[in-house]
Amino acid sequence: MHADSSSAKTSESSSQSHAGAAEDWTSKKERGCLVGLKIMVWIATTFGRRFSRSLLYPVIAYYLLTAPDAVASSRLYLSRVLGRTPRRRDIFRHLYTFAAVVLDRVYFLLGHAEKFDVRVLSDHYMEHDIPAREKGVFLMGAHMGSFEVVRMVSRQCDELKLVLLMFEENARKISALMTAINPAAQQEIVPLGNLSAMLTVKDRLAEGALVGILADRSIGSEKTATLPFLGAPAPFAMGPFRMAAMMRRPVFLMMGVYLGGNRYDIHIERIADFSDAADGSCRNSEEQVMAAMQAYVARLEHFARQSPYNWFNFYDFWQGNA
Repeated sequence: MHADSSSAKTSESSSQSHAGAAEDWTSKKERGCLVGLKIMVWIATTFGRRFSRSLLYPVIAYYLLTAPDAVASSRLYLSRVLGRTPRRRDIFRHLYTFAAVVLDRVYFLLGHAEKFDVRVLSDHYMEHDIPAREKGVFLMGAHMGSFEVVRMVSRQCDELKLVLLMFEENARKISALMTAINPAAQQEIVPLGNLSAMLTVKDRLAEGALVGILADRSIGSEKTATLPFLGAPAPFAMGPFRMAAMMRRPVFLMMGVYLGGNRYDIHIERIADFSDAADGSCRNSEEQVMAAMQAYVARLEHFARQSPYNWFNFYDFWQGNA
């Protein structure tokens, strides 16, 4: 599989348009805070999931009135994925799904697996790729569905060690969240952007760990590839895929899709394998990276269309592209 120059192009994020857009999502303050999270944890654990979910309705109604940027981003995304002008109830459902998944994160972190119907589908990794697992692989996710349900499953399997790669600010927030909810649920998080990150990743892969990263966002001067996504070009970070190519590891898509009620489906699919990279030439490497990214984006689009309200990038993901 080779990159098609007519459907994909690479671009340096140091250009003004990409740099500004890349910083867009990182510059937005999270509306929640640690105190709010602790209150949510107390409500969730004291009154249970059903009552806690009922409280989400007034919260989302308030959010619809006070968060115009998020509402506009939801409308833009839904118009693309649904192929029509979204109604207000569509936007409400989109925001509610996000809030419900965030609430369920509390139960996942507390180890309440019995509350959920979690199914692992297309699980070639677990069943057929034991040799690949023994030497470590990359799991590429996205801000779609629940990453926490994937982590919960990994915590239940002693032989699976999951290491997370995150932007430094997000790493701090997630660590604080896990500490506040359940310190025993902590998993290793490697903050991107420091010099030791690559060495740590290399060591963990050599130990057979799963290295997970949400690969749908870029930051700062990171190089991106512009690929067609839901009918318009959108920038995707090349860094995660270049890292997998440099370390010659298999790459799997991971997706924890929320289907309503207490049901989650986990999809783990092989999308690339850099372990047999031939000569490591720059040209071949770039072609392999682009092919892997095209496969990733194609599957991301598939799941977005299949479960449209699971998309949780509440900013202009397409950077104003038509």
